[in-house]
Amino acid sequence: MFRLAAQTLRHRTGGFLATFVALAAGVTVLMTCALLVESGWRHQGDPYRYGAAVAVVADRDLTVDGPTVLGETERTTVLLPERGSVPEKVAGDLADVPGVERAVGDRRLVVTTTAAPRLPTTGHGWSSTALAPHRLVSGRPPRSDGEIAVDARLAGPTGLVPGATTQVVTGGVSRTYEVSGVVGAASGRAALFFTDAHAAALDPHPGRFDAVGVLTAPDADRDAVLAEVRRIADTAGATAYTGDDRGLAAEPESAAARSLALGAGAAFAGYAAAVVGFVVAGTVGLSVRHRRRDLALLRAVAATPGQGRSMLLAEVGLLALLAGAVGVPAGLLASRRVRDALVSRGFLPDDFAVQGGALSAAAVVVTVAAVALLSAWIAALRVTRIRPTEALGETAVEPATGGRVRLVCGLACVAGALSLTVLTGATDGQTALGAAMGMLYLFVLGVALLAPWINQTAARLLGPVLRTVWGDSGYLAAANLRAHARGTVAVLTALVLSVGLGGTVWFLQGNLERQAAVQSREGVLAGYALTSGAGLPASAAAEARRVPGVVAATGVRRTSVVVPDRLEPQTVPAQGIDPLGADRTLDLKVRSGSLDALREGTVAVSTARADAAGWRLGGEARLWLGDGTPVTLRVVALYERGWGFGDVTLHRRTLDGHTVTGLDDRVLIRTTPDFGGEDALAELARRYPGGQVTDTDRLTGELAEDVAVSGWLNKMLVTVLVGYAVLAAANTLVMAALARTRELSLLRLVGVTRGQVKRMVHAEQAGLLGVALLIGAAIAAVTLTTIVRAVTGAAVPHVPAAGWAVLLGGTSALALLATMVPVTHVLRTAPVEGMGVRE
Repeated sequence: MFRLAAQTLRHRTGGFLATFVALAAGVTVLMTCALLVESGWRHQGDPYRYGAAVAVVADRDLTVDGPTVLGETERTTVLLPERGSVPEKVAGDLADVPGVERAVGDRRLVVTTTAAPRLPTTGHGWSSTALAPHRLVSGRPPRSDGEIAVDARLAGPTGLVPGATTQVVTGGVSRTYEVSGVVGAASGRAALFFTDAHAAALDPHPGRFDAVGVLTAPDADRDAVLAEVRRIADTAGATAYTGDDRGLAAEPESAAARSLALGAGAAFAGYAAAVVGFVVAGTVGLSVRHRRRDLALLRAVAATPGQGRSMLLAEVGLLALLAGAVGVPAGLLASRRVRDALVSRGFLPDDFAVQGGALSAAAVVVTVAAVALLSAWIAALRVTRIRPTEALGETAVEPATGGRVRLVCGLACVAGALSLTVLTGATDGQTALGAAMGMLYLFVLGVALLAPWINQTAARLLGPVLRTVWGDSGYLAAANLRAHARGTVAVLTALVLSVGLGGTVWFLQGNLERQAAVQSREGVLAGYALTSGAGLPASAAAEARRVPGVVAATGVRRTSVVVPDRLEPQTVPAQGIDPLGADRTLDLKVRSGSLDALREGTVAVSTARADAAGWRLGGEARLWLGDGTPVTLRVVALYERGWGFGDVTLHRRTLDGHTVTGLDDRVLIRTTPDFGGEDALAELARRYPGGQVTDTDRLTGELAEDVAVSGWLNKMLVTVLVGYAVLAAANTLVMAALARTRELSLLRLVGVTRGQVKRMVHAEQAGLLGVALLIGAAIAAVTLTTIVRAVTGAAVPHVPAAGWAVLLGGTSALALLATMVPVTHVLRTAPVEGMGVRE
């Protein structure tokens, strides 16, 4: 059977080209997604900071208990947005473990050197050099608070040698230090080293270490030591990282990159798998239906139904293998391009590498082949089951509609999609997004199943219009649409998928970006903002209030917190503010309560987040700060502008000791209308390293850029999906047009002119395309409106006219081009010759 299938493929290359393109493109898309997931799964980071340690105890993630199902409690682990820390006591407990030579606490300080302000650098205590280990290249260790040692990467480009001095900014303060020594550089970030006492004084987390590294004695029982280390770590609510996992403790950015790659890759793979499933099923099914004549002839010459199905399955299986041979290498190349783009935009660190491939390739090829084989088997059932005496008659006219099972399933999908509109409207955030995507795919699946009835109904309704516009050609077009209602299912589905998916996801991202920018612009009442790349101390706001003409000044510290949700905890943006005069600098559009009541132990939350978490004004809100510290706060205000300012607003003192830098990001300054003290503000800015005063319009522009950068990932993924759907639509249209060679030749033999045939095809495409665009636009409108209302609160989504014009016009132009070019090619064939062409 495989030999027969191979011969068929060899002699009918053109007939199988469309199926091969759909399969190969599907393998490429899924291979890119799968490889991103596999690379994230394998990514461990570089344990350069802890190369000599057998274990590192650190707190980098948070595990939250979820609902109990069938007696088992579901647990969700989220990465801490701010680096967690461990108590200093843990180092003492680890040092007492038999076999442990030393337990070294490591402090990680965010520092900037004036000698190399653009070189990412971290500060540490000198004792942590034993963990790498770092070796002195020249000079000696620091012995006083005014001395530092630097690593070779920092010393090389700056010329910092023992005896030189440099300015180091940490904690928002610039200090002068003398370089006492230079140590060998490990990989990763550049580092400098203070004395242990001075590092402890500079650390914004008093009494805590960023991590504790364990060094064992040469004769220690490693397994016993690690078992005790894990016990102590569990008791402290931390994790013991060993082996390659030490890289996740050294740089949580690696864990964030791993989480991003796994999450984005898996989510995108799910959406892509659904799209690929639609496309492959439609293309393979259409290809099989176009071979009804061949299959009927085989049945007439005594081929059994099983033999017919086996031949089709063998053909599709060979095509899937060939598609894998092309799609897998293309996916490897595409994944590297995606990786480079993600690194250049800061989503992934430089050391993130594309790894693996064999596992991803096997999973993708098997998945695509399974979908293709199942589609071929379903499509071949009707033709292969008919009796030989009925075979040739069956090829003349295809059944116009499907059976009852198809009708019931289609109606069930539409009903399910409509029910999800209610769920989407009742939720928010990721839950609403997930429900909306499910709604979109259910709508498309419902259209695919109900397409025969949709096409027939549309043909009857459009018949008078087509006859009026195109005359006799319109009459023929309406008749064809009615007769081939089932044959155009794949075409309708591909077009609806293109418009529905593109119109929903692309414009959704634009609405999210616009909502964030609009809320930020309308909610900032201050005219000036004091900023610094090194951060601002809490005293900066008080200093700004003393400038003559300043009405109010509010320090703002950006962070993230972990909040409960209906399904699983979520990390959401938050801010800490000084509420003194905040009502004059910020308008969060408070619906109830007041920011004046914001104190330590209280919180203000967005209305969307309050609804999702079940929080009420005056009630308690349980959440986790960025470093994993659990807090229970009283809700004193509910506000609407969560997209522009974060879902959670805390008193700044609540965040003290729980953020990496412990500094404010900016100070918002409101002045009197006749303010003329710009020079005084500039003088204030010069007191802080890297300080500058800007107008708040610039801050809004920067926010819009940040949101756009974040949205770039979603838009890239959507572009790939929509591009694949559009390619599938064009592919399907070309295949359907070329399959009409015998039909169009017969029309010409009975007296229909070439011009009439072209007008007939134009009329058919106008009718089919109009129905597809109408349904796709309706699906996009319902889905987009529902999710935008649920996520942003806006009643009507913002959709640029140019965007709809490009989407609808581009789809229409592509559909007409993909149909008329092959039809024109077909009409160049003599009618007599065309009648002899194999289907």
